[in-house]
Amino acid sequence: MKFPRRRFLQLAAGVAAAPTLPRVARAQAYPSRPVRIIVGFPAGGATDIQARLMSQWLSDRLGQQFIVENRAGASGNIGTEAVARAPADGYTLLQIVTPHAINAALYSNLSFDFIRDIAPVVCSARLAYVVVVHPSVPATTLPEFIAYAKANPGKINYGSAGPGTPQNIACELFKMMAGVNLVHVSYRGGAPATTDLVGGHIQVIFSPISESIEHIKAGKLRPLAVTTAARLDVLPDVPTVADFVPGYEASGFAGIGVPRGTPADIINMLNRELNAGLADSKIRARIVELGGTVAGGTPAAFGAIISEATEKWARVIKLAGIKAE
Repeated sequence: MKFPRRRFLQLAAGVAAAPTLPRVARAQAYPSRPVRIIVGFPAGGATDIQARLMSQWLSDRLGQQFIVENRAGASGNIGTEAVARAPADGYTLLQIVTPHAINAALYSNLSFDFIRDIAPVVCSARLAYVVVVHPSVPATTLPEFIAYAKANPGKINYGSAGPGTPQNIACELFKMMAGVNLVHVSYRGGAPATTDLVGGHIQVIFSPISESIEHIKAGKLRPLAVTTAARLDVLPDVPTVADFVPGYEASGFAGIGVPRGTPADIINMLNRELNAGLADSKIRARIVELGGTVAGGTPAAFGAIISEATEKWARVIKLAGIKAE
């Protein structure tokens, strides 16, 4: 499955041919009533927390309530469908995260086309994963882990939140590039997988920082590497996977989108206000605590991130033969 970047960037850029005065009047009137931010995942997780950070900022800045509404299920597809079908008037937003770029290749019967039906507004953060092992694993570095895995093919279990989740595809990409054979153990969510890793029932997870950082600090899990291209401020002494597996990179993202067809002036207003929020020191600090790197930028820049991730993870899903449950 291939989504040409040019197509996505053209869609992300929107149209700017509407007369100036009506656009200005509409932007000045928006928002005149509460706005929903749909989160396709349960309350309390990192995705939900990031949405609530930005919803509070927008509420304070724009004088209307931006209300987070959790519509969990089907790896975010239930929430996405609700936004894709909503009026394109700026009153329904979508919290976009990495699974939205994965799902197009993972699910064959979706009622929407994410790239066609959702317009990007801004990327709020790039997200990292960390390779963590149980302390019983006889490896303190990633090269030692790779050597251990090669000496024990098919005997090391890695956990994930389920087939096609970021943890799953990040590890499958690692398996391909490092030439190791790890066995996938699927869980219904990242929390139970992490619990089993702490308990020693599995050996490794490519874990979201937010799910493992406290266990790392407590010495219950050992970090070997982060999956981003550069080291992280929150784990400054932990090297990148690419330091030992050249070319490896598996970062996620979070941001805001709207139904396709939402007026460009409303998208631009939201982009401007959200970028202002991302410059706020308290919001920036919270994003870093959640394992993210503050992003920001234009709708087109976010569109490029989504397009690149969609193509990349579609290739991994095909090569690894990953199927949705």
